[in-house]
Amino acid sequence: MKRVDFHYDFVCPYAYLAHVQIEAVCARAGAQLAWKPFLLGGVFRAVGAPDAPVMSPQKARLNALDMMRWADHLGVPLRMPEGHPRRTVLALRAAIASGDLVRASKALFSAYWAEGRDVSQPEVVREALDGAGLEGEAIVRRAEDADVKSELFRLTDEAVAAGVFGAPAFVVHAPGVEGELFWGQDRLVLVEEALAGRLGSVGLT
Repeated sequence: MKRVDFHYDFVCPYAYLAHVQIEAVCARAGAQLAWKPFLLGGVFRAVGAPDAPVMSPQKARLNALDMMRWADHLGVPLRMPEGHPRRTVLALRAAIASGDLVRASKALFSAYWAEGRDVSQPEVVREALDGAGLEGEAIVRRAEDADVKSELFRLTDEAVAAGVFGAPAFVVHAPGVEGELFWGQDRLVLVEEALAGRLGSVGLT
């Protein structure tokens, strides 16, 4: 069975843009989708990358404009949260603790990027999960459990082992492209091509 592993951290706007597309990509390709939250800062430390790339003012402006253009193209709201980047470790743990990773992740992506809320705050995480029909208060408490913390570290280590160096990242498991890594929401067209078996001619193994 074809599968895509979607590695993401809520702090990344491009992961937010990816999460509104990836289900349709997998559905069209007949592929399973595995949602895999990870600590972006932990990956940066593991690969020796700076926590935030240094951009010239011109590049930073165009980068922000590019995000808004993509959001407009996809027809989704995107609001830069005040004080971005915010810590997302609680939100990531809560998504894992929820027992419904997909629904919780969508709610927390929306809270951060559609509503511009600070998901480092327990009350914000609780309200986002409540709004998705989940037990927000209980989930926020469970997010502090040792097994939940260990699972987030495990998923972060798994991402590093797969070659992930940033978010969003997609690892494709399909004939001819087993374990191939694609990075960035604008590469989803290539993910779909890979799932359809149309990238072999460019030398992927």
